[in-house]
Amino acid sequence: MTETNRLSAAPARQLTGLAALLCLSFATALTGCSSFNTSNFNASSVNPVNWITPYRVDIIQGNFVSKEQVAALKAGMTRAQVKDTLGTPLLSSLFHQDRWDYVFTLNRQGTEPQSFKYTVFFKGDLLERFEGDTMPSDAEFIATLANGRKLGKVPVLEATEEQLKAAEKPSLSQAASGKAGATTPAANLPATAAPVVYPPLESVTR
Repeated sequence: MTETNRLSAAPARQLTGLAALLCLSFATALTGCSSFNTSNFNASSVNPVNWITPYRVDIIQGNFVSKEQVAALKAGMTRAQVKDTLGTPLLSSLFHQDRWDYVFTLNRQGTEPQSFKYTVFFKGDLLERFEGDTMPSDAEFIATLANGRKLGKVPVLEATEEQLKAAEKPSLSQAASGKAGATTPAANLPATAAPVVYPPLESVTR
């Protein structure tokens, strides 16, 4: 073999070795893909819709009985007085007319459902005894409904004596001014202006 033939055969052998190396790498990649277990792949984990938690409204069922309402109960109250204090019972059976059940449930997103039950017993038309769960106060119940939201300061619904007196002063001054205006003599009233007379558009005589 001449020197020229040996030089031309060297690049050909290098290309053949490079092609074999590429084929081996490609085969290894295919083997790795075929060994991938698709049964363990959860498509829902990459679904953006599953990343969003939908908002669920608070579900309130039954009659809420506060701690203050329970404290107002006294043995010997009539049925009408108990209903005015606690409200209409959720459960009132014809077969148990001497028993009223007040049941209240609250389901909120991200928290465990809360359930409260209170029962009153009558003897005839009068309240005999009452028992049930430890009921939350009005403030505690409002804080539960807030659900992390910042509520504004609750306004005072009852006016003080100073506020009532301050509100009476403008009313008295307005009443006095109205009375003075009603007793004003007619002489002090401004005179009305004389009516303006305009000439006719056409002459009366022809």
